Amino acid sequence: MEIPTVKNIAQLGTTIIVMPVYFVFRLLAILDKNTAFASCSQFMSLIPGKLGSYLRNSFYHLTMTHCDQGVVISFGTLFSQFDTEISHGTYIGPQCNVGSCKIGQDCLLGSGVHILSGKHQHSIDSTDVPIRDQGGTLTKIQVGEDTWIGNGAIIMADIGTKCVVAAGSVVVNAVKDNQIVAGNPATVIKQR
Repeated sequence: MEIPTVKNIAQLGTTIIVMPVYFVFRLLAILDKNTAFASCSQFMSLIPGKLGSYLRNSFYHLTMTHCDQGVVISFGTLFSQFDTEISHGTYIGPQCNVGSCKIGQDCLLGSGVHILSGKHQHSIDSTDVPIRDQGGTLTKIQVGEDTWIGNGAIIMADIGTKCVVAAGSVVVNAVKDNQIVAGNPATVIKQR
């Protein structure tokens, strides 16, 4: 029989604390699951410090497609789609905005990183219909394991494993494994 560690006890405690928010989410999800998820994400993003990180992790563990226990999700980080997967050992810095994606294990996302749900979220084909009414296509973005995305980067395409995305870069095309990219649009500057 495994003896519970302090971390296991803390995770259990924070899971119990977030249960009222989880029940609100489940109730609102009857109408629209993504809207309910985004609303609860906004609320959860406002809790500061290590306690906030533990509470967010517990909430997302219950509500996302997959969120490993022990993932660090910093203050002010918002998620817009419950169809998100975050693997073990990942750190997400403060003030990030994350759409539908799958983030591999041991990834680092700096402050203010934005991962959009692809680059076709809004259709713009018709000039007779407002853009907001034209719909679009959401794409689940893949971020490979052991990848570091620098502060303020905007991600609209898949990123391979063991990559580095320089701060402020805008990724509009897929990045292959072991590449270091920078710029707007991001281009390969080096191999790892």
